[in-house]
Amino acid sequence: MKPIIGISGTQLLSATSEFEGTLVAYTPQFYIDTVQGAGATPIMLPVGTAEDAKNMVAVLDALILSGGHDVDPELYGEEPHRNLTLTFPKRDAFDFALYAAAIEKGIPVLGVCRGLQIINVYHGGSLYQDLPAQYDAELLLHVQQAPFETPLHGISVQPGSHLYDVIGAHTKVNTLHHQAIKNLGTGLKAVAHSRDGIIEAIEPMDPNIDMIAVQWHPEIMAYSDPANKTLFKDFVARAEKVKTKIK
Repeated sequence: MKPIIGISGTQLLSATSEFEGTLVAYTPQFYIDTVQGAGATPIMLPVGTAEDAKNMVAVLDALILSGGHDVDPELYGEEPHRNLTLTFPKRDAFDFALYAAAIEKGIPVLGVCRGLQIINVYHGGSLYQDLPAQYDAELLLHVQQAPFETPLHGISVQPGSHLYDVIGAHTKVNTLHHQAIKNLGTGLKAVAHSRDGIIEAIEPMDPNIDMIAVQWHPEIMAYSDPANKTLFKDFVARAEKVKTKIK
């Protein structure tokens, strides 16, 4: 039986005529297709309560914390910056609960873009609420206009990290974010950076936590890029290993 991978869902926060005035829970199709292509069964996890999160994780073999809304700066003790975009505090709390339950169960976690940011804040870290307004050094372009599957800028990966073992020392990634890690959370290590110093990937210091989180969108690039396809294949392989161990 294939491993079951949960993908944190999100919502349209206002009704649209496209859906006849109803609110919609969703996850982007890229995650679903890429998980299926890597040999696992995806399940969307609609935003709910902490109890819902525990119940959902109970049936999972791995968890993806997906991209989306800005993280509420109240979670790391800051007032909202003027360039903060839409936040969704209920989703923040739900993603926290999903992550906590996944770590407790001991299943692999992959954080993507916002997912990396949520994990960092969960561990007590903070974010740049808006990179162009708050980052002191000169920035690369981090919100690309090119098609999303197009790799835009390079990253350097730390030797000795799991990410290094999976994708190597250097690769190019897509980029679709205006927030990023500012202060790294307790128990985390930065394992990849872009040339301008932005943290592009993190891993835990605790070897008992199985987590990789990246600032780019590998689920989009996995269609055409061998490194990102390998990242998902490795993630599913780790889920298979845990599935066998737990069951």
